[in-house]
Amino acid sequence: MAEFKGFKKRKYIKILRTIKGLVSKYKNMTDEELKAQTERFRQRLQKGETLAHILPEAYATVIEADRRILGMAPYDVQVLGAIVLFHGNVAEMKTGEGKTLTATMPLYLMGLTGPGNFLVTANEYLAWRDAEEVGKVYRWLGLSVAVGVQRNAYDKEVDRSVVYKSDIVYTTHSGLGFDYLLDNLATEVDKQYLQGFNFVVIDELDAILLDMAQIPLIISGAPTLQFNLYHLADKFVKSLTEDVDYEISEDKQQVWFTEEGIEHASRYFGLSEILSKENQVHYRHLVLALKANYVQEVGRHYVVEEDEIFLLDEMNGRKMIGTKLQGGMHQAIEAKEEVTITLETKSMGSITYQNLFKMFRVLSGMTGTAYTDVVEIRDTYDIDVVPIPTHRPIKRTDHKSSIYLTNKAKMLSSLELVKKAVAAERPVLIATGSVTKSRLYSLILLNNRIPHSLLNATTATAAKEKRIVHQAGQRGAVTVATAMAGRGTDIKLDDFSRENGGLMVVGTESMTSDRIDNQLRGRAGRQGEPGDSYFYTSLEDKVVVESSPEWVRKFRKNLENKQGDEVATQEGLLNKKKFQRLIEKSQKNKKNQDVNSRKTTLEFDDVISVLRERVYATRNKVLTGTPTYFREVILKSYKHTAENFLAERKKRDAFEFSDFILNNLDYSFDQSRLDGFDKMSVKALRQLLDDIIAEKDQQILENFPHADQSYMYQRFIILKSLDQLWIDLADALVQLKTVVQSRTFGQQRPLHEFEKEANRYFTECMERLWIDITRNMLLSELFINRDGSVDIELP
Repeated sequence: MAEFKGFKKRKYIKILRTIKGLVSKYKNMTDEELKAQTERFRQRLQKGETLAHILPEAYATVIEADRRILGMAPYDVQVLGAIVLFHGNVAEMKTGEGKTLTATMPLYLMGLTGPGNFLVTANEYLAWRDAEEVGKVYRWLGLSVAVGVQRNAYDKEVDRSVVYKSDIVYTTHSGLGFDYLLDNLATEVDKQYLQGFNFVVIDELDAILLDMAQIPLIISGAPTLQFNLYHLADKFVKSLTEDVDYEISEDKQQVWFTEEGIEHASRYFGLSEILSKENQVHYRHLVLALKANYVQEVGRHYVVEEDEIFLLDEMNGRKMIGTKLQGGMHQAIEAKEEVTITLETKSMGSITYQNLFKMFRVLSGMTGTAYTDVVEIRDTYDIDVVPIPTHRPIKRTDHKSSIYLTNKAKMLSSLELVKKAVAAERPVLIATGSVTKSRLYSLILLNNRIPHSLLNATTATAAKEKRIVHQAGQRGAVTVATAMAGRGTDIKLDDFSRENGGLMVVGTESMTSDRIDNQLRGRAGRQGEPGDSYFYTSLEDKVVVESSPEWVRKFRKNLENKQGDEVATQEGLLNKKKFQRLIEKSQKNKKNQDVNSRKTTLEFDDVISVLRERVYATRNKVLTGTPTYFREVILKSYKHTAENFLAERKKRDAFEFSDFILNNLDYSFDQSRLDGFDKMSVKALRQLLDDIIAEKDQQILENFPHADQSYMYQRFIILKSLDQLWIDLADALVQLKTVVQSRTFGQQRPLHEFEKEANRYFTECMERLWIDITRNMLLSELFINRDGSVDIELP
């Protein structure tokens, strides 16, 4: 075990030794004897043994099964990574170290306990590929395995009732999240398919739990009321002047109106006070238009294709199909880009990836780069990052970054390096930070007659991407791509390339964090192969411009004025420690901004989570409730409806009283029952309401031929009313979040404002719930069919 010298988790080394000592025992078993271990392990668990106690034997069983079924026996480092996963940690394993095989061991062990165990990947292709490759091992050993997402848009939908009964499920982060939200919209217990959250291994954990953590999962439903203000707001915002009408934060992530801008908006729209409550719709659209025009950047945050806006995953350049920004932001971008404005829909439920995966009893994951963010991972998810030694020593050479004054100088210098590699027929992977930059570099190569492949959100279909990545390590291949997190698995060298220096990675800018830089470097030198990585950066790089001190901008301008175009030809002009530290500090500042942004997202969702859990708990109580419980809720609703209506009206009005009854209790109310209204006491009015409710209630229930149908009707009414409450509340919270985050410039605390307003919304919704249940119960139309079934039309 000399190769593990310096590895800190010595207890894991001890477990590894125990496993290795058992391998020969299982190697000598027949197929039938090895398969029989699964039932034997399950019996031992039923008798009280722990998973930790049987881990060495279970892992040794899988190691031998992997060898027999897949023809691959896990290396010691893979077994070590599997031990780390079982204990609820992140195993940092470099690219090409065999994470797919590593996961077989903890998933088999956890699968012995039954459903609730997941392998979560970044996309559908990887989920199906991994499940098909290693699913044979689980099935051979007697466990059930399924895939929780469609292979592609043309495949039939998966049967969720079958999938989630399986011992092991391969799925995607979004697939699991949406199924969780759908489960909590189900109207029957047997339509809730998830069997609990026991154990999860997240592949490329940092990409999912960090990079994607700022965009919550949202299920959208019916369209909201659409106001024709998107184009008007966009036109107004495009006419504004920076630092006069609006200001932008140093990191370019926040923008807000100045007092002069707000006065300008009030005059433009002819409103006396645009910040007043009655004008909040106008103000919301202006805030959205401001962010769409001055924060959201085409080619980096989204692309425009065929009259449609597609969001981009900023970390890997992929289009996020089916994902839209909420609260009207997507429509504001559509107005900005002059494409067809889609309907703004109501949120029917939302959850962040942080809160989704924190529900697991054991959370673990694998990635090639996570240790740089160990503090955030530990603080947010209460799990540790454990670097796993490589099976073979890394031969890749990571060269010192070259720093230039301008983007032009940087590009020209990197081009010379690419030309040398092309002349030597060495494969080159050129990494850019955005779709726009990838197109630019592609044009530079075309102008220099260098054949290449371009891989970004606008060029890559799944089949084309697979082919390009597969060929990226072949002799003479030149590939230009956006950041490639999760794409490097299939980059394999041919013999010529392996013998002639391996893959050369050329980073054309410093990315938003050193972790992403490391991901790109890791595309070369996999499994002890040769390779080189070069990074070219400039003082005009986005991360430097947005996250460096003011003196950097002045320095750049002064030097440009003195030397002009000569700076483009000066190699290593800024290769001093001072500028190396500047780049590192800029990345660190950007990283801190991203950490704070993710923390803010989680804090907002924590507020929503409390309300969500209360609604979901109530909903589950209704799904499993008894007829007695349904009746109690209905009668409680009647009581609250009458009491609240009378309590809110200090001045009695016969017309208002009649209107309330007609719209909420009985469409056919006899107005003569209000004769002498002025002389009625409050007690008499309350009795009248109670009598009307009781009569209508009896009339409704008499429509049902069987008692069971009346119980199911009451259950249906409660559930539908509760769902409408949550839809209205969830949608209001999405829009509230957009508005309060713009209050920062007013020295208000957005989270405090959000929490206060969210609790007020919830209280108002709960009060409205009682009258909604009453109204739906008494005013729904019933249609009795010939077969005795009943159709319901809500008011």
